[in-house]
Amino acid sequence: MLPPDLLEQVRQRVRLLAGLFAFAFGFDLVLFSIQWALAAARGQPLPAEVASSEPIQWANLLAMLASLGLWWGARSRRLAPSRLHAIGLAYQVCVCFTIAFIAFWQQYAATGILPTLTWVPVVVIIFPLVMPGPPRRMLAAALLAAAMSPAALFLLARLGLVQVTDWSAYVQATFGPVMGAVFAYLAAGVVYGLGREVARARELGSYRLGGLIGRGGMGEVYRATHRLLARPAAIKLIRPEVLEQGGAAAADLATRRFRREAEAAASLRSPHTVELYDFGVAEDRTLYFVMELLDGMDLETMVRQTGPLPAGRVIHVLRQVCDSLAEAHAAGLVHRDIKPANIHCGRLGLRHDFVKVLDFGLVKPLQPEDGEESQGTMAGMLAGTPAYMAPEAARGDTLDGRADLYAVGCVGYFLLTGQVVFEAPNGMQVLARHLSVAPVPPSQRTELPVPAALEALLLACLAKPPVDRPADADALATALAAVPVPPWTEAQAAAWWQAHAPRA
Repeated sequence: MLPPDLLEQVRQRVRLLAGLFAFAFGFDLVLFSIQWALAAARGQPLPAEVASSEPIQWANLLAMLASLGLWWGARSRRLAPSRLHAIGLAYQVCVCFTIAFIAFWQQYAATGILPTLTWVPVVVIIFPLVMPGPPRRMLAAALLAAAMSPAALFLLARLGLVQVTDWSAYVQATFGPVMGAVFAYLAAGVVYGLGREVARARELGSYRLGGLIGRGGMGEVYRATHRLLARPAAIKLIRPEVLEQGGAAAADLATRRFRREAEAAASLRSPHTVELYDFGVAEDRTLYFVMELLDGMDLETMVRQTGPLPAGRVIHVLRQVCDSLAEAHAAGLVHRDIKPANIHCGRLGLRHDFVKVLDFGLVKPLQPEDGEESQGTMAGMLAGTPAYMAPEAARGDTLDGRADLYAVGCVGYFLLTGQVVFEAPNGMQVLARHLSVAPVPPSQRTELPVPAALEALLLACLAKPPVDRPADADALATALAAVPVPPWTEAQAAAWWQAHAPRA
């Protein structure tokens, strides 16, 4: 939804709209009442055309009372803006039904002919402009409101108040409102999008959002510039609906964790950990953190575009990953989502193939607060990516740094072969294989040479029991350095990036 200050503007506009509809419905009722009073004063019967509209005035009266009720509700501060928005959409449906009901009945009673057009399409288009909301929600409300036109005609026909000779009358009653719903959807997208962009620009502190860098299951990443320092940065936004999938309690828990863990991640100083500049929770509960803008590509993109890496380069990359993890583990943090997409490789200064581990704003402490572990599990907040998840993580056990080392083994396997360790039709089957199936040695899944020592080390990282893996990230880095393979040089890295660097 929109932030609270923009929803407060919706409150004012809903009140205005409800007042205008109350006036419109009441105006016809007042005219009828005046004519009725004049006829009664003269002792004369009502003219036939006026008398025939008497039943319609009850519909006008009900619609006017409903409009006044919404006007009063919008005026009262007891009704939350978000609840008022939902009530307003229901009111839109009722108004469209009433307008169609009165228009069809009134004209048919006077002329015997059904009207070609009514005010329903106009009302359908107006509401998204007055009450901005998510386009899909507004489209659903607009289509339901549009359906009230043929529904009103059907009810009148069933009551015998109008005669419908063929189905074309229903098509005619439906076409205009449905077209109005289409325009309403387009209008909702524009208005809601502008509102969100304005809110983001205002709420994300000193950073001005630029273009979209990427979009994933958790949210979006945008380019950004500091308003005063002109420092380029990247801002990752985590949508509140992603957190709310496990319920309100899970969303609140995730928000508290985010604040605490981002503070811890901001203290990490390894050059191979992405630098976190700022973080926070926006008024609409969007989580965001601001990090350095990197030049290069993630390892998943690299392998997908250019193929598996030679053993020397894999060792060069994994040692840098270990440097980042060693500091994090010493600080009591487990990353939980080490994967190629979260490892960036590129240029830093004059150095090439410089690795940065990403998403340290979503790490987990080694010692969770009381109750958090069970609450997170109950809420379904199993964190990580199945293809790179350690068996103990899949079981929901307490984790330590060795869970990240298992993921490092999966990453090394992918870099050497271009394939994940276990493939299956769905994530649950992948997790089942991590729990019970021994991996095929990487040398059997690639045509590139894989040194026996490197293969043995990666398979040790992929051991099911954590005790059978390297003791810690420093131990793994030392073992990688001892693998007898020609080192990957800066000259080789520079030549590779000269040929494969992403074009701006």
